Amino acid sequence: MTLFSFQAAKLRIFFVSLHSEFYYFSNMVKRISKRLLFITILLGILTTGDAQQAYQIIKDNPDIAASNYYAYPMPTKKLTPAPAGKRPFYISHYGRHGSRYLDNRKGYDIPYGYLHKGDSLGKLTPLGKEMLQRMADIIEDAEGYWGTLSLLGQIQHRDIARRMVERFPEVFEGNVVMDAHSTIVNRCIMSMAAALTQLAAMNPQLEIRMDASQHDMYYMNHQDKQLRDSMMTKRAKAAYEAFIKNIKHNPRVTNLLFNDTAYIRENVSDYWLPYYLLKTGLMQQNTKQQGGPLVAMFTNKEIHQFWQNENAWWYIMYGPSLLNGGCQPYTQRYLLRRIIADADSCLKLEHPGATLRYGHETVLLPLVCLLDLNGYAFQTMNLNEVEPNGWWACRVFPMGANLQFIFYRKNLKDKDILFKVLLNEEEATLPLPTTTPPYYRWQDFREFYLKKLDAYGRME
Repeated sequence: MTLFSFQAAKLRIFFVSLHSEFYYFSNMVKRISKRLLFITILLGILTTGDAQQAYQIIKDNPDIAASNYYAYPMPTKKLTPAPAGKRPFYISHYGRHGSRYLDNRKGYDIPYGYLHKGDSLGKLTPLGKEMLQRMADIIEDAEGYWGTLSLLGQIQHRDIARRMVERFPEVFEGNVVMDAHSTIVNRCIMSMAAALTQLAAMNPQLEIRMDASQHDMYYMNHQDKQLRDSMMTKRAKAAYEAFIKNIKHNPRVTNLLFNDTAYIRENVSDYWLPYYLLKTGLMQQNTKQQGGPLVAMFTNKEIHQFWQNENAWWYIMYGPSLLNGGCQPYTQRYLLRRIIADADSCLKLEHPGATLRYGHETVLLPLVCLLDLNGYAFQTMNLNEVEPNGWWACRVFPMGANLQFIFYRKNLKDKDILFKVLLNEEEATLPLPTTTPPYYRWQDFREFYLKKLDAYGRME
């Protein structure tokens, strides 16, 4: 039903005389079924990193092409039982805020501006007029909510917190401390509040401590000027420009919307208009608006190319790309040191509870790369190698993305502390030896990563 509905919506582009309500019906059906389809495919196929499989996944579920605007998928895998006698007793966490509205109007005003001007001059096709109205509805819905957490974002963090308690109830027993920190951004504070509200509802005895201050920003959202200034080097920019040349122009879409080719040539960008229309449509999965009609204008190939180019950009800017020296993940060195220090302190306690942190994808993605979680430290200078080798940013940072360190021991005297890492609530791998995967020894983790951080510190 999903594939049929989506293809039917595409045919609507070429038969614009059909009733526009078909779009909305098609998109509603697609949104319900594609989420289930993505969940079943993601774990079985996505981990192989094959480019053809990426194309097929995006064809079946275009929403994942939204990259960092992809709405959080439900975890589906069962967790591996802990080694005999070991019980969970502490959780250390860093989570991205949940689904949100666009940061500002610019991304919407650009496509709306092109369409509005064309309409005032009689240059829009019937489909162009319909897309203009669609953009107007989206802008009206977002007005006053720019960058704020949506209702879906609140639900995501309540559900994540609920599953945390259900999976690891021992951590949340009694009047233990929930030490929560957020960046000073409203959507992160609201995400923290949603999660803590859920935890308090499940155990009113919890001692909840919250903080969102400049005091913690040095590790919660560290801005490293030297590394930031070296993100898009001349070499990286040249490589990226060469990589994205395949969609620098898309006259097919602009010709669907405007009835005058001469007008298009003089007044319309056949790169930025399609780019922002597709991006706008994809991100509506995070709000109550329906973006299907916008997405349906694009072919499967165009949507996949959009995803490829977004993925390459994230690889350069926040990943371990050799095009800019391969050091961008070290922007999160203070966060990793803080995670280690907080854990060392809490592990001395009989019942430490949890340390919860709420921030951004621009923190979570480089942190995952710094840890080399699931092989995300993969380095290359060739952007064509990124997708086939499984470096897919969308797996790391959907809205509501989270990293959970779950600690295990037999009792307070047990010094052989084990832990595992969950990325978006699914068990992940680390570049460490272990005889009980996915469980690792905390002492091995400390030694390995503190040495890694120290080595970088000596190079600064």
